[in-house]
Amino acid sequence: MLHLKSLDEGLDIFKALGSEVRIEIIKILLENNGMNMNELAGRLNITNGALTSHIKKLEDCGLVMITNESAGHGNQKKCSVRLDKILIEVNPQEDIRNIYQTDLKIGHYSDYKIYPTCGLASDTAIIGEVDDARYFSHPDRYNADILWFTKGYVEYVIPNFIPFGQKIDQITLSMEISSEAPGVNDVWPSDISFFINDKKIAVWTSPGDFGNMKGIFTPDWWYPNWNQYGLLKILVINKTGTFIDGLQVSDVSISDFDFDYRSSIKLKLAVEDTAQHIGGLTIFGKSFGNYNQDISVSINYSPIAEL
Repeated sequence: MLHLKSLDEGLDIFKALGSEVRIEIIKILLENNGMNMNELAGRLNITNGALTSHIKKLEDCGLVMITNESAGHGNQKKCSVRLDKILIEVNPQEDIRNIYQTDLKIGHYSDYKIYPTCGLASDTAIIGEVDDARYFSHPDRYNADILWFTKGYVEYVIPNFIPFGQKIDQITLSMEISSEAPGVNDVWPSDISFFINDKKIAVWTSPGDFGNMKGIFTPDWWYPNWNQYGLLKILVINKTGTFIDGLQVSDVSISDFDFDYRSSIKLKLAVEDTAQHIGGLTIFGKSFGNYNQDISVSINYSPIAEL
């Protein structure tokens, strides 16, 4: 998912989508889970040169990606849709001076209870042994840029360094996640629960564990039949409720916590024993997947009203 924080940020995308031909290209690529350039040109009944011009506009703004695939007569370029959703904030963002921002490294969890299949890795190597939960306590875990497990949870402490005398009005969390299947399986649903200070605020069902193509940032040494990328999810909890990708998913609001500058804040990501779909969880950091980020945190705050 692409998160546009203003209309100005989306100008290139809006221009790229202002064409019936390019809209049709995206539809065809989605229907066929990608297609090579020659097939796509034939399907559209246009020349390869005309198609290249359209694809370049879509590629430049991040809507599609081009990969090389081996064929009987050499390499061919395959086009695929890169984004699953676009979230646009139409209203101007609040004063940036009233926002505290930080990142949670994937391996910097404070607590865990997980079950195989499981594992974690840095950008250069597997940490310990796969499917052995003991290595989630290994000192090298702090270098992890990806982790995965079938059920259980990992919990992170969110640093709270908002200024003295302020209360928290909104917490925004952004992360790239997916299911965890043995190997990979694009159709492998998993109910992933989100907790703040042990209170469940949301559940999102991941559709699968994606491995149909290499993640943009996934290291070259990574195994091709393992988790390649996830979906970027944006979770917001504010005074009106909890939202995922702009859609309200629960009535739990920031008021239920009464957070201020003194508060401890914990984030837990879990696949519960009672879930309908126990399909695991993979969390991707900067060196894996399609998004160059760890777990991103933004905290909006304002002065505590004087009594």
